[in-house]
Amino acid sequence: MENIRELFQILTRRFGMLNKNCCTAGGIEISLIQSQILYEIDIQHNPSIQQIADTLGTDITTFSRQIQSLVKMNLVKKTPDSEDRRISILSLTTEGKFIATTINHQISSYLDEVFSNMNEFERETVIRSLILLNESMAKSSMCCRDIME
Repeated sequence: MENIRELFQILTRRFGMLNKNCCTAGGIEISLIQSQILYEIDIQHNPSIQQIADTLGTDITTFSRQIQSLVKMNLVKKTPDSEDRRISILSLTTEGKFIATTINHQISSYLDEVFSNMNEFERETVIRSLILLNESMAKSSMCCRDIME
């Protein structure tokens, strides 16, 4: 059997998850975590800071610093919730939406190119396998927390 950890290490490297900056969009360098934050804000409807932090499995202190950085870059807007002013609602600015869309196109193009090296059966097998892996990880008692705890 293949060394599964090594397969994940190689996949992580090839997908650029270890790079300091994952993307450049509109002349702006975006880190992997910033890219993930922009993506989640874009797909969720008026999420709070806590909702996005929970989705990404990030502690709120680290996450708040990332949000502040995205606010300073004029990519994210933080608005107090109308019902509970202690809660901040996140949204993308026009520039943030442009950056998120640009990154989505870059990643989609990359994945299209990767999948173009496979036949239809192989593509479907990989996608089904990824779905199965994600579902299995969600059921794991160790999912979404530091494995080294």
